Amino acid sequence: MKRVRSSAAGVIRDKSVATLPAASGGRGVAARFAAASRLRERRLVREAQRGSAEALEVLFRRHWAGAYRAAWVVMRDAAAAEDVAQEAFISAVRALDRFDRRRPFAPWLHRIVVNRAIDTARSRALRREVHAATAKDAAAEPPPGPLSDELAAALAELGPEHRAVVALRYLLDYTPGEIAALLELPRGTVNSRLRRALDRLAELLREERP
Repeated sequence: MKRVRSSAAGVIRDKSVATLPAASGGRGVAARFAAASRLRERRLVREAQRGSAEALEVLFRRHWAGAYRAAWVVMRDAAAAEDVAQEAFISAVRALDRFDRRRPFAPWLHRIVVNRAIDTARSRALRREVHAATAKDAAAEPPPGPLSDELAAALAELGPEHRAVVALRYLLDYTPGEIAALLELPRGTVNSRLRRALDRLAELLREERP
């Protein structure tokens, strides 16, 4: 089962992104690049906190794709995911003066996005607003990224809480410990949800194959 679960995880990961060589020189370049990127983001947050519309626009462009993809995986509805991601950005902007810019911006934003997406998905399910036809139409509009129709359909069979941990782990590359902190859950709960989600995805993907 562990091998099957690993296979499902591999399908989810984006293999199209080029990585630096594993040699020490490559790691050094990657570390310097990451440090420079963090410094640049701190400056952007500081400028945004001081009221710079240009800095806010740059932050929006940097993080929109990841926020939207995470919301889409949880919501399974393109229009609703866009609304959730936009609302999350608005909430982040309103609370930006209280944000500690020594912390990374992305996890803070993704926490707002995913929690809002989970709450909205639950609410929509309770009101029975998402019927089969809507789900079919939404699945036809996948988010930017490597998700295949087969994988998108399999993800639709999971509940929003399980889709959320899959999105955070395999689309946004957070560790289980980081996901636990983001969602304010015990790490064991996160690990359990990931295992169940991957087992179910592996089962569904096997069924789809001839």
